[in-house]
Amino acid sequence: MNKRKIKMIDGVEIHAGSGNVYADLGYPNAGEMLIKARLVAKIAEIARTRGLTQAQTAKLLGLTQPKVSALFRGQFRGISERKLIECLTNLGRDVQIVVKDVPRRRATGKLTVVFA
Repeated sequence: MNKRKIKMIDGVEIHAGSGNVYADLGYPNAGEMLIKARLVAKIAEIARTRGLTQAQTAKLLGLTQPKVSALFRGQFRGISERKLIECLTNLGRDVQIVVKDVPRRRATGKLTVVFA
């Protein structure tokens, strides 16, 4: 387990986060949840920037308005990363998946989302 920096502020222990709130809270599949959260945040940002209602967003994405509402509230467990990527393409975004070798210091790969 990684040792994280701890400091005290007003008698309260403050632990440095890992960069993944889901992992810090002990959720299973924390990596997957972070990826989904970042994709949903981008979908919501695009909808907000375009001034779309949830009903308009739902129609563009092929979802129901209640499902869009749930997504925008962070409830995305029942939707796949593939569907979220499809939502981004439906909103006029190109999505590129790049597969590359890992650095020598790591034995396994990792999944990240980068927005251009």
